[in-house]
Amino acid sequence: MSSLAHAPEAHGHGHVDNKFNTYVSIAMLLAVITGIEIAIVYVPIMKWIIVTALCVLSVVKLMYVIFYFMHLKWDKPFCTILFFIGLVLSVVTVWALIALFQAEASLPLPT
Repeated sequence: MSSLAHAPEAHGHGHVDNKFNTYVSIAMLLAVITGIEIAIVYVPIMKWIIVTALCVLSVVKLMYVIFYFMHLKWDKPFCTILFFIGLVLSVVTVWALIALFQAEASLPLPT
């Protein structure tokens, strides 16, 4: 058996799925998005626009990291659903704790 028998062309695939190039491309994209986030902070516009833009860019980065670097893109849909259920539960828990322990709630009681 020759070594060419295992080449991708011999099996009819046409090309090799090179995930390394995908990871490097996504890492560069994440670096560019991070640079944009840093630049947005210094733009003299309304604060709510800055916060909204930063939140949107952060969610975009989160999705890239979740689906590519945590391999959820290639995993079973059930695992992705379980991951997002846990993510939603943790976000709701953090928001509830922040609401519960606000600055007013943490002040000592009057004596």
